[in-house]
Amino acid sequence: QVQLVESGGGLVQTGASLTLSCAASGRIFSSTFMAWFRQAPGKEREFVAGIRWGVGNTYYADSVKGRFTISRDSGKNMVYLQMNNLKVEDTAVYYCGADRGGYSRLHSSYEYWGQGTQVTVSS
Repeated sequence: QVQLVESGGGLVQTGASLTLSCAASGRIFSSTFMAWFRQAPGKEREFVAGIRWGVGNTYYADSVKGRFTISRDSGKNMVYLQMNNLKVEDTAVYYCGADRGGYSRLHSSYEYWGQGTQVTVSS
């Protein structure tokens, strides 16, 4: 049983930065893959960034490489998404997900999801 709660979303302008946080409760195994997904109106939920909880390997969608950084604090059961140089195209609800099966970019493989936090980027 894992509960995820996202926070840190908001309304910002193009080029600004935001840091999203995901607080996890319950047991997180070393093999668990934690990820950030986002979903804009009318679009499917898409993979943004992920991290292997145990060893810290990171993965990014091509659209955010060089701009976003995912990290985790194992002691606090927290995962973060540092977003820089935000673009209008980044506007979406951002979700934190956990997959005990390991690395995956498919939203259907994740067992746990947070409620989501809205990120709106305006020009």
